[in-house]
Amino acid sequence: MTASSTDAHSTLIRAGFIRSAHSGLYHMLPLGRRVQDKLEALIDTHMSSLVGASKVALSSISSEELWTKSGRLNRVGSEIFRFKDRKDVGYLLSPTHEEEITNLVLNSTKSYRDLPLRLYQISRKYRDELRPRQGLLRSREFIMKDLYTFDYNIASALETYRQVRQVYADIFDELKMPYLVADADSGDMGGNLSHEFHFPTPNGEDNIISCTSCDYVANEELAENVAPTTNESGKMMSDSRTVLQPKVWRGVSRDRNTLVNVWYPPSSSSSDRAEINLHAVKSALPDFDASVEDPLAFWAQSSSAVAQNKSLQIVNLIDHRLSRLLRQEIELQSPQLAFWPKQLNDPPSGIAMEALSRDLITQRPLDLLRIKDGDPCARCASGTLRVQKAIEMGHTFYLGTRYSDPLNATVTVPRHLLQDADLDSNTTIEHEDLTLEQKVPMQMGCYGIGISRMIAAVADNLADEKGLNWPRVMAPFEVVVVPARGLDDAACEVYDVLSSHHQPRLDIVLDDRAESFPWKMRDADLVGYPVIIVAGRRWKDERVCEVQCRRLNVREERHLDQLPAFVESLLNKL
Repeated sequence: MTASSTDAHSTLIRAGFIRSAHSGLYHMLPLGRRVQDKLEALIDTHMSSLVGASKVALSSISSEELWTKSGRLNRVGSEIFRFKDRKDVGYLLSPTHEEEITNLVLNSTKSYRDLPLRLYQISRKYRDELRPRQGLLRSREFIMKDLYTFDYNIASALETYRQVRQVYADIFDELKMPYLVADADSGDMGGNLSHEFHFPTPNGEDNIISCTSCDYVANEELAENVAPTTNESGKMMSDSRTVLQPKVWRGVSRDRNTLVNVWYPPSSSSSDRAEINLHAVKSALPDFDASVEDPLAFWAQSSSAVAQNKSLQIVNLIDHRLSRLLRQEIELQSPQLAFWPKQLNDPPSGIAMEALSRDLITQRPLDLLRIKDGDPCARCASGTLRVQKAIEMGHTFYLGTRYSDPLNATVTVPRHLLQDADLDSNTTIEHEDLTLEQKVPMQMGCYGIGISRMIAAVADNLADEKGLNWPRVMAPFEVVVVPARGLDDAACEVYDVLSSHHQPRLDIVLDDRAESFPWKMRDADLVGYPVIIVAGRRWKDERVCEVQCRRLNVREERHLDQLPAFVESLLNKL
């Protein structure tokens, strides 16, 4: 039985790992700090296998000027904690460090001989979440490991990307928990290649699409559905059945001046919003605001306040599943269809109306509904798609020149080490210049793992009705020794034997608190120690202890001489 995310969060609090400080902000207590330290040590160990990776510590404060140069300040400004100093200079608490690391590197790296450069840190980040929720999973302050890489050409940058992905896989393998690696959308980070590492869980916020036959795995934002069928002339085929009354779901643009009508065929879903692929809507209309739950409230204010403003418009997005006749009715603005919401007063005059049934860039018919279990796979002929809820733990991005271009982070490289793809399309190189050096922007990558988020996600995945269940590499202690009443000396002997038999030393703790035996056992389950050893009734006569491992469903008795090997065999499975 798996605890819900809310229960896992409350369990972390009850077990003494974290305490709430303010909305979306948490204090890490001693047990929580030990888990965090274990996770950071695991990451440091694997990062040392990445040639040239060096650890740094960047300031949590960045300048608005730098973020303005990169073009990110206006796009994500609402999610950033911003402040001004006494000289009225704008600063922010960094949610991520692409700008700062690029600025640092450009001032110290001029030649390709200084590359590749691989710098990482584990530090606090900040994001002004609109609705902090699920404890450490969606908080305003969080611990993150972020790696930034710099190469002088695309080929070496992609090789770096491959190496880091393997290091990340090695890190997640050590947790001995199932995880998914999905193709992902780069979003505001930029670049055109990214992957996400997810823990599948019913309490996740992301939908991961995977094929039952081939190895296709993708985040819903990037997942491919089977293309709509077209005839020889390229026109979409009508459905065999007739849809008399399509459904409409409404959204609004970020400036609140565009009402978005999404038209699609009826289904059995009880929630309109649950049916719509908001990522597809945003792809068709980049200014669409997917965070708004009730768009009509904003639209009513806009239309009444500026009734004659010609910038107000309605955009009708038409899903390819609608029949040809219905698409024509919508495109011709048929009065039979409810373009204007009944909840609002009559529309002000002069509102522009537009209908889109194809993507403006790719010209593919719009697919505006979410993928469902059992939909056919677009990558293979035999597979069907499976939709899983999941929690994102890590993300890798190949950024290219997304930040090095605007921040002018360049290096000089001999022309023979570059390919045409490394050069700007406007660059002209004559044949006799091939031996000369060329100034090019550095090729970048960024790679993140959510430390505090992973603590919450592991708790969410492995907690049960008794408490937490930690993997060995993250557990605050690997083993706890709990004495029955009057057997404190026996527990000390068990502790000494286990400590001396293991190299490296076993991470073990003795519960010598002045509490009752039943209370200590309940607390051991709540904290989630991987192995619990009880010095109990059979100790005095036979020197036998009971060994418990809830995650492996083990409850066995072992003589003291057998304890070290048996405990190690259990821990190796966790």
